[in-house]
Amino acid sequence: MRMNKNDIPVKIDIPGAKARQQVDFGDATGYGKISGEYFSLGAGADIEPLLKGLEGDLCQCPHWGHILEGQLTVTYADDSKEIVKTGDMFYWPPGHTVRADNDTELVLFSPQHEHSMVMDHMLKKLNG
Repeated sequence: MRMNKNDIPVKIDIPGAKARQQVDFGDATGYGKISGEYFSLGAGADIEPLLKGLEGDLCQCPHWGHILEGQLTVTYADDSKEIVKTGDMFYWPPGHTVRADNDTELVLFSPQHEHSMVMDHMLKKLNG
């Protein structure tokens, strides 16, 4: 699920302040501590090969985040694809992979334990 800022319903709009809120934007029930993560991905970066060996060869951690600049293609377990780009906030459920279509800067919020396991797996792949 992705949403551009302008598509998020305005909840409060007063001079000098505007608050937008999208309810039901994913479910963090039972995940415990959350980590905040900042990623810089170069054009063409594709994490798919680094996920081999995980369940379904996909990242099984949910993420919530915001694309500061750039564009990514997210592929889900059912082979559907979603493009997220500058200004979008998003929720990626477990069962996905990501490819940078161009240089991209993004912020993620992820369940700390689950995403640390995925990142450790990716590091092992990178180190042979």
